[in-house]
Amino acid sequence: MKTIERLLAPHLLKLAQLFRVVTILGPRQSGKTTLARTLFSDYNYVNLELPSVRQLALNDPLSFFANYKTPLIIDEIQHVPDLLSYIQVFVDENKKMGEFILTGSHQPLLKAGIAQSLAGRTALATLLPLSIAELTKAGITLERDDYLFKGFMPQIYAEKTPPTLLYENYYRTYVERDVRQLINVRDQGAFEMFLRLLAGRIGQLVNLQGLANDIGVTSTTLAAWISVLEASFLIFRLQPYYKNFGKRMIKSPKIYFTDVGLAASLLQVTSTRQIMRDPLIGGLFENMVVVEALKARYNAGLLPNLYFFRDRSGLEVDLLLESEGALHGYEIKSARTWRADYGNNLHKFAQTVAPLASKTIIYAGDPIAGAGDSANVLNFTQVVAAMVDNKRG
Repeated sequence: MKTIERLLAPHLLKLAQLFRVVTILGPRQSGKTTLARTLFSDYNYVNLELPSVRQLALNDPLSFFANYKTPLIIDEIQHVPDLLSYIQVFVDENKKMGEFILTGSHQPLLKAGIAQSLAGRTALATLLPLSIAELTKAGITLERDDYLFKGFMPQIYAEKTPPTLLYENYYRTYVERDVRQLINVRDQGAFEMFLRLLAGRIGQLVNLQGLANDIGVTSTTLAAWISVLEASFLIFRLQPYYKNFGKRMIKSPKIYFTDVGLAASLLQVTSTRQIMRDPLIGGLFENMVVVEALKARYNAGLLPNLYFFRDRSGLEVDLLLESEGALHGYEIKSARTWRADYGNNLHKFAQTVAPLASKTIIYAGDPIAGAGDSANVLNFTQVVAAMVDNKRG
């Protein structure tokens, strides 16, 4: 099995020196366990996915901690959130840094327990699937369409699992099971249809009422499903940018999948060749770039602070980064061929809405120095530099 170095690693090691507990959040199979056990190889390890271990933790927490001594990695802690109270007592008595490394895949269950028991005692970090930068560092470089089809789950690259097989099983094993644990899905067919429709609307404003009419459920039900999908790190909501911060929370977001390979699978894409011909390639490419930006921010230990902009006149900016009081704009194009008008919306936004500290076009072609009327022109593999370099954190 090939080990791929994770860019989050230095940040996690730093957190373990500063906090008594470190909690790693992220989607199923994104590599949380592998990273924790690699970085903290001298720690004891326990997995609450195992029924016998979970029952011990639920029924007799004191015996659980007698059996599993610190320093300790506890995998999938959301299965037994009551353990957080015992961890609180332990770390308050011992006051050692990095005594517990926790992992979890469901934010609401974890965040509620952390807010109650571990506030001020734990640091939170988010690990998403592999990034292009991590694959490149490991000597793995692909073409645009290969990235879109294969996605970024570690198992695809470490174990050579075929993408079609992996994502089909990922959906059946994790998506359906985890969703059932969090909400009562009475009609599994309607839920699957909803996910496929979301994949077909990547990069579009979310219209819950329209989707509800198409599927035959209420918009309230869809809102609950979206919340659970986001809480399980399967999707990411990109909020609109407004100078008035309150408006950002009430306007319609865009939805992207945390792993573009799952989105392609839901669209029934079964080969790289099919990607090239698919009319939704623009949405899939935008999905990949937006989530690469999200990974770059998380891996550097930074808040995402990512938005998009669209007004009634049709002016749109694909991605905005707000950092240290400055705003940076990004236009995303799936084409390999450069066009001089790609930066038009960025320039218009800067002139009519808000000044931009930098303007960047991210596309599938070669980077171009000094092109696009003072805009940076980068290949999509350079997203990390666009998000965290030049003091943009």
